[in-house]
Amino acid sequence: MVTRGFVGRRRAPGDTGTRLPPGQYLTQDFPILQIGPNPEVDLATWRFTLREGARPIKSWTWQEFEALPRTAWHGDIHCVTKWSKFDTAWEGVSVDDLLADAGIAAPTDYLLAEGYDDYTTNLPVADLVGGQAMIATRYAGAPIEPDHGGPARLFVPHLYFWKSAKWLKGLRFTRKDEAGFWEMRGYHMYGDPWREQRYTGD
Repeated sequence: MVTRGFVGRRRAPGDTGTRLPPGQYLTQDFPILQIGPNPEVDLATWRFTLREGARPIKSWTWQEFEALPRTAWHGDIHCVTKWSKFDTAWEGVSVDDLLADAGIAAPTDYLLAEGYDDYTTNLPVADLVGGQAMIATRYAGAPIEPDHGGPARLFVPHLYFWKSAKWLKGLRFTRKDEAGFWEMRGYHMYGDPWREQRYTGD
């Protein structure tokens, strides 16, 4: 059962001009972009782990993760490759509920999201808490397809979509803002679509 929703201003469906960030174009498709083949993720052995550095804090099986409180979100997403998709619908476990179930407050100000394909991306913790982000397991009412990062992906809709890491296996808290895969290759460390923070120096 969905128990809560993300916060944020809802925009009128026809209000394209104010919904589309600078440099973006609207698509009806859902483009698939990734750095390699989909990893094989078996739900029987899937684990999601919170770590502080190398130290595990808590881990969940798929069944345990699916039993956590559910969050729903409806709105627009924006990719650094300049497409935007309006009125998408996601469901999963908010980062707030994940931390609550682990019985902790975030131990540092930054983290790296880590995927089963060894992909990483950095994020400030402040951009994940307070109803801003979830670990999504459903899209448009159905389990997320592997091409779109299923069974679970990070979902941070207010940042460019490369920050919403696919095939997520955990979040690793870091003492400083460490660059992830694309950030080490010239992408912006933050990635705000409304400020066109695509690349280093933007």
